[in-house]
Amino acid sequence: MTRAQAAVVDTVGAPFTLQEIELDRPGPNEVVVRLVAAGLCHTDLSVQAGYLPFPLPGVLGHEGAGVVETVGAAVTRVKPGDHVILTFTSCGRCQACGSGHPAYCATWPSANLLGQRADGSKTLRRGTQELGGRFFGQSSFATRALCDERSLVAVDPAVPLHVVAPLGCGVQTGVGAVLNVLRPKYGCSLAVFGSGAVGLSSVIAATWTHAGTIIAVDRVPERLQLAGDLGATHTVNAAEQDVAAAIAEITHGRGVDHAVETTGNTAVLRGAVDALAAQGSCAVVGVPPFGSEVSLDVNGLLSGKQVIGVTEGDSLPETFIPFLVTQYQAGRLPLERLITEFAFSDIENAARAVHAGEAVKPVLRFDTA
Repeated sequence: MTRAQAAVVDTVGAPFTLQEIELDRPGPNEVVVRLVAAGLCHTDLSVQAGYLPFPLPGVLGHEGAGVVETVGAAVTRVKPGDHVILTFTSCGRCQACGSGHPAYCATWPSANLLGQRADGSKTLRRGTQELGGRFFGQSSFATRALCDERSLVAVDPAVPLHVVAPLGCGVQTGVGAVLNVLRPKYGCSLAVFGSGAVGLSSVIAATWTHAGTIIAVDRVPERLQLAGDLGATHTVNAAEQDVAAAIAEITHGRGVDHAVETTGNTAVLRGAVDALAAQGSCAVVGVPPFGSEVSLDVNGLLSGKQVIGVTEGDSLPETFIPFLVTQYQAGRLPLERLITEFAFSDIENAARAVHAGEAVKPVLRFDTA
């Protein structure tokens, strides 16, 4: 058994508390990673709040980055000493995985959200009590994580792991929604609803495309300022402006060719779809509580509008994450503008900063804990 310090959530609504846990021995396709950093995502907080299913008590965290310590007998993707970014897992065998779309893996919910291996065994324990683990194949809110091999992507050891940790989920989601799904054509318009880490990543990605008009919508002036700094051509403060009227004015009444909805607010999603031009498309990446529904104007959809659900930017992590790393190294993906660092032991303050809108992307540093 490998021991680790982990931020455990005991029950819905309970805080993250640092506790000693034990990791099971790695199976044939599993890897033990020593964490250097982990991003804190709204999805982690949604599970903590009970909006998304995951067995508690358990260990969350799904934007880890660290160094491989031990590998299972059948592992071929990484070796001890490799620097890795942790992301979601998938089976690698189903039709979606075989066609390059592992985010839509047939086993995705069970592999990423059930807190256990496919055979029902647990990977984490606190004394004699089993814990929910393998969150997104990793459970990286711990000094060490027992990960599925398919959750790991090796990266250049010269890259600062605490900076690139958010590539595992939030950044690849925002960038991928634009590059992999919407694929803006020359001169088109794109509106991003929500200027958190995912939304700002979408804004950055839009600047790499042929989009001529990039609109950022949010309620926090500081985030809108950052969106403008990162490439948004227009910003709309939803707390002060009529968003529909503002977008109509910017697009001369036509509407936007593309939208990215990142907030998980169903009213905002309805507004994003309504703001589309004929044949426009809306990528839905925000995650509301399970069971949420939204009403749409069906006649409006008949103008060729598309509403596309997107998980993890529809990315193939083993190629997309290295691409994002090269963009960071080239100075085209300014991740430092998005992150605020916290010691791992300060995880509760990091969560508070997210709820208060004070931090776009908290990153927990294990080497400062």
